[in-house]
Amino acid sequence: MNSPVIPKHNLTAIKWLTYLMFMMFAMTTDSVGLIIPKVIEEFKLSMAAAGAFHYANMIAIALAAILLGYLADKLGRKKTIVLGLILFALNSYLFAAGNTFLFFIVLLAISGAAIGIFKTGALALVGDISHSTTEHTATMNTVEGFFGVGAIIGPAIVTWLLSRDFSWKWIYIIAGSICVLLIVTASLVKYPKTVKSMDEPIDLKRTMGMMKNPYALGFSLGIFLYVAAECAIYVWMPTLFKGYTGSFIFIVAYATSIFFILRVIGRFMGAWVLARFKWTSVMALFSLAIFICFIGSMVGGLSFAIWLLPLSGLFMSMIYPTLNSKGISCFPKTEHGAVAGVILFFTCVAAAAGPWAMGFVSDIFGNPKYGFFIATGFAGLLFAGMLLNWMHNPAGKRLAELDSSEY
Repeated sequence: MNSPVIPKHNLTAIKWLTYLMFMMFAMTTDSVGLIIPKVIEEFKLSMAAAGAFHYANMIAIALAAILLGYLADKLGRKKTIVLGLILFALNSYLFAAGNTFLFFIVLLAISGAAIGIFKTGALALVGDISHSTTEHTATMNTVEGFFGVGAIIGPAIVTWLLSRDFSWKWIYIIAGSICVLLIVTASLVKYPKTVKSMDEPIDLKRTMGMMKNPYALGFSLGIFLYVAAECAIYVWMPTLFKGYTGSFIFIVAYATSIFFILRVIGRFMGAWVLARFKWTSVMALFSLAIFICFIGSMVGGLSFAIWLLPLSGLFMSMIYPTLNSKGISCFPKTEHGAVAGVILFFTCVAAAAGPWAMGFVSDIFGNPKYGFFIATGFAGLLFAGMLLNWMHNPAGKRLAELDSSEY
């Protein structure tokens, strides 16, 4: 199967819609680290309970991804994306009407379901507009680069809102308004036709069958370990750094932003780096650097952590989009929606379970640093997995075969 010929103006519009889509929802999901301390203060919650602001969203994305990911293959990319965006926009405006913790948790769950729907459609779309697995990986790094831009803009807006005594709820209203513009534009743009498989029904049963596939499981496990370590930074790092009393307090104030900025820089450099070095060696080297950053932070204390944890963003930058791309590329394009849903499921389970475990342990021992020992363990396991992947390259043959037959 070859990639369809898409008019240049349409291809450009589709790419920018995808970039802005990821930027838009990252403005909300990656702002929770700054919102959680306000939620703890406002509703008198423990760290683990307040973390539900993050868990509810991630669990809903995970469930939507695994249960509804096949819609991108069945309904087509465009219909799936527009459906998810409409649900996200409507739900975002409802934040203005809420004032109870439970109400916000319900909205965050609905928001997560919407993200799960349109994100799987968008991830499958990347395959439709790519002409090789290498181009797929480069495009995925750019897409996640724009996600990183949203992760910078969102916290910056929340910081500005809180500094002027505005409610954090405005970030959802702003994101919802951007989403409305995306809906209008997406409705007008012509997307490439989704090719459907005639070999088996496109349904939940097929998606669940992929859970047994070694390629889907292998890449999903790598992503699980990565995401569990990454979420430690933007969910709990601001809380960890509250105990810092040294001379570099200005670094603490901008630590989350520094992490996200370095992550963006790395992702936009992804295409250049991966065109010159084997992706397996890049993953091994960068995962080692992440592990070193976590170990140094735990051994050296906060005086080291305020530098090393934000720095880890540079090394984390390419891991998620590259593993995600290679995992999806191990399957025919007719299955990209379903496999994207499987990988996204593990992504969000990690994004919920990792920070929850950290919050739980931190509550038990009365200090967030103990939660970061768990994150260090995740980083160590990720490095071990990437080292084995570099040594044996188990997906190499599969990727070469599909590069020839699908692109």
